[in-house]
Amino acid sequence: MKTVVILLFLALATVFALVCVLLTKKEKVTTCVCSELPSPPEDINGEESNIFSDLTAEEMAQVVTYLKDNLGVPLQDALHAEPADNCIYYLDVCLPAKADALGFLDHSRVRPPRQALAVVFFGGQPDPNVTEFLVGPLPNPTYHRDITLRKFGRKVPYHSRPVTEKEYRDIDSFIFRELSKAPAFLKDCCEYPEADLATLTTAPRGLESGDRATWFVLFQNVFGSGYYVHPVGLEILVDHSSLDRSQWEVKNVFYNGQYYQGLAQLERDYKDRRVKEIRVKRVQPENDFASMKPPVPPPLAPAGPLQFEPQGKRYSITGSHVVYQSWSFAFGMNVNTGPRLFDIRFGKERIVYELSLQEALATYGSDCPGGMTTRYMDGSLGIGKFSFELVRGVDCPYAATYVDRHYLMESDTPRLNKNSFCIFEHDMGVPLRRHFSNMGSFYYGGLANYALVLRAISTLINYDYVWDFVFYQNGAIEVKVHATGYISSSFFTGKGKAYGNRVGEHTLGTMHTHLMNYKVDLDIEGTKNSLVALDMAFETVQVPWSPEHQIQRPVLTKRVLGKEEDAAFPLNGKAPRYLHFTSSQESQWGHQRSYRIQIVSFAGEHLPETSTMEKSISWGRYKMAVTKQKEEELTSTCIYNQNDPWDPLVAFADFIDNETITNEDLVAWISVGFLHVPHAEDIPNTVTVGNGVGFFLRPYNYFGVDPSVKSLDSIYFTAGQDIEKCDLNRAACVAKTASCSPSLPSFAYTGFQNLTGP
Repeated sequence: MKTVVILLFLALATVFALVCVLLTKKEKVTTCVCSELPSPPEDINGEESNIFSDLTAEEMAQVVTYLKDNLGVPLQDALHAEPADNCIYYLDVCLPAKADALGFLDHSRVRPPRQALAVVFFGGQPDPNVTEFLVGPLPNPTYHRDITLRKFGRKVPYHSRPVTEKEYRDIDSFIFRELSKAPAFLKDCCEYPEADLATLTTAPRGLESGDRATWFVLFQNVFGSGYYVHPVGLEILVDHSSLDRSQWEVKNVFYNGQYYQGLAQLERDYKDRRVKEIRVKRVQPENDFASMKPPVPPPLAPAGPLQFEPQGKRYSITGSHVVYQSWSFAFGMNVNTGPRLFDIRFGKERIVYELSLQEALATYGSDCPGGMTTRYMDGSLGIGKFSFELVRGVDCPYAATYVDRHYLMESDTPRLNKNSFCIFEHDMGVPLRRHFSNMGSFYYGGLANYALVLRAISTLINYDYVWDFVFYQNGAIEVKVHATGYISSSFFTGKGKAYGNRVGEHTLGTMHTHLMNYKVDLDIEGTKNSLVALDMAFETVQVPWSPEHQIQRPVLTKRVLGKEEDAAFPLNGKAPRYLHFTSSQESQWGHQRSYRIQIVSFAGEHLPETSTMEKSISWGRYKMAVTKQKEEELTSTCIYNQNDPWDPLVAFADFIDNETITNEDLVAWISVGFLHVPHAEDIPNTVTVGNGVGFFLRPYNYFGVDPSVKSLDSIYFTAGQDIEKCDLNRAACVAKTASCSPSLPSFAYTGFQNLTGP
């Protein structure tokens, strides 16, 4: 009995000790250890891709110094320049001619000289104009050449120059001085000056070539919120064509469906009770339907999913050159037109020479003058300039790689857009390919769809555009854009619902179209390519084993498109379902090696060609147009088309002139977009869901098999194998490789530091 008691005591003591150990034991969390990245393929030289690199801050400073010393006229800093001054508007890298670039990259010829493009406003001349200069060689320039006539065939009229921030500030000051002419009206209609007001520009600026008169729409400026959805009903037409600001004048005023010659007349008519005013109450922050601030402090809730690389990043970035698995490319940012990529290769072979955004167009409709005349060509605003810092964990995955970009625009000093690009490998959430076999033999094979994403986001007044370039393991590239941000609006009147939906007491969400244009210079097995159209038809045939019956079977139709006119497909017209660039080289199966262009778009109607300004955006006539590559046809539009669309310096429609496009160096110009009729759920912001469009570049008989079969991420196992072994099944390793804690940088954001003011 004594022995039993002793054993029982020892057992209890052991249980107690084990409980204490379990209660006091702390779980050990290990930090992820990054493995060494493999070296880039030997045939890829990131140093060579520097010919496409954006200007550095040092190069920009050198060019500014050179121009001030050598142009022979005083140059004011554009940050403070008057319309009648001379100033440097912007700088950009001047890319080498394609033949020179390929000679260097592919044939070891001389490296093209590095040069800058300098755009200078000459307002202080007897004949004011805009001149474009080639400045080089960098980094220590010794020459400059006027390339304006070579580029445009004529001088750039001064009235077509983009509006600078300084000019906008001066117009704002002018408008608010003019508002003092209608104090009684503004106090009763808008609670002004107690309520803060803000102006919003429209464009283009007038009705015919030579005009520079802009409708400005007034809104309540609610702190910390989007004023774009708080119109007060007042719109003012300002003629700011004179280089002497004292000569600027109000040409027209619009309020609640009526036009007035000026604010003084509006005030007189109001006092005489001839104005039907609608009293707009001052928006209180707590009642602001446009606020993005959560209505209550966010609760302490479990964190959302976090994507990270437990063994380190599987891509490398050297300067502006990226290598990811078989992919490599150079990337940059045009201060006007935004993201651009060059020399995109899969393995040793170049697929795309240039892939670049050209323009983003928004065409509005409204019963108010500002809305009905607006056709924003965002390239003239600065898609690249307004690609601000990305927010870690929202705009891009938290652990993405972030890249800074410098630009010089409207200032003599380079500015930094910190973290304006992000690059990350992403699990796209659906298998790239898979098959489960339950017939014949039992096995599973699949590949997770990991892809590399290059992203930038531009905030252009009220809208935010998310620009993505996605590189897949099967040799495909996806280009897509999502729209978000605030809608623009007009003051709601009884006729408003013909142009949109009412989304607030006084707010009409105005209908508009978004349309983006891209340049895609594909080089499939070299620069000599043709465009082939494949589609289907049904043919009726007798059934061979039963001739008294007929069946309809699908058959391929094929056509080589020989002329540029044959390859210009109307925006909303029918196009062949398969369009691909082909080389003369054949695959092992006897097919021409090709890449297919597949467009995903829901575009609205294009501006009628009877419009006097349509030619300036004539690229929008086509969902895709293929032209012969020319150094004289490098861009589908230009920044001067916005303010003189009636006499455009670049008219894309002129590119299509019946040239032969068989076995030539070809460029595809692709337009994608959608019609947006704002609705209640666009308040406070338009969401990206359903508001994304783009296109794919997909291999079509280019490879012998799907190149992703070589991916180390592939999984294959049969019914009889031990699927828990890591060397057999990579999925079995996930629990081990992901059981570490990622080393993440602290959250930081400096995006507000570069702003000059609201």
